[in-house]
Amino acid sequence: MSGGEARSAPRDTAAGPWRMGVETEAGRPDLREQNPWEQDRREQDRREQDRREQDRREQDRREQDRREQDRWERGAEAGGGSPWRLNTDPEAVRRDLSRLVLTLVELVRQLVERQAIRRMDQGDLSDDQVETLGLTLMRLEEAMTELCERFDVSPADLNLDLGPLGTLLPTDAP
Repeated sequence: MSGGEARSAPRDTAAGPWRMGVETEAGRPDLREQNPWEQDRREQDRREQDRREQDRREQDRREQDRREQDRWERGAEAGGGSPWRLNTDPEAVRRDLSRLVLTLVELVRQLVERQAIRRMDQGDLSDDQVETLGLTLMRLEEAMTELCERFDVSPADLNLDLGPLGTLLPTDAP
């Protein structure tokens, strides 16, 4: 067999120790069967790359923890306290909770009052019903005034500012 015949004959692709590093038909080394030392080197390179990636992730995590700690310390220095803690001063909690409840009660009272006025304007109510409704609404308003005095909250404090939406309660009287 001449050299030309060996090239044109189909190559045996079966694994064998004599095939390591032998060129394939495409002229590239057969990568399936490499030198064991070459495989060890590639495995070491892969492990080194994995270790570097793990180190980078760990460094990123430490940096993020440091930034979070700095943010927390800046908040504490400014008097804002920890962003994850509530102000548990009993007096402040009582005052804020009573203000919130009174605001909701006042909102419902004003809605009922406006609905009653609409029904009176439409003529849906009898004269006795209008009288009873008017008396009830006056008593509700007096009760709200007493509650505001009891909890040391002015009626103006009940009108929460909702930012771009304006205030919660209408400022004009019905």
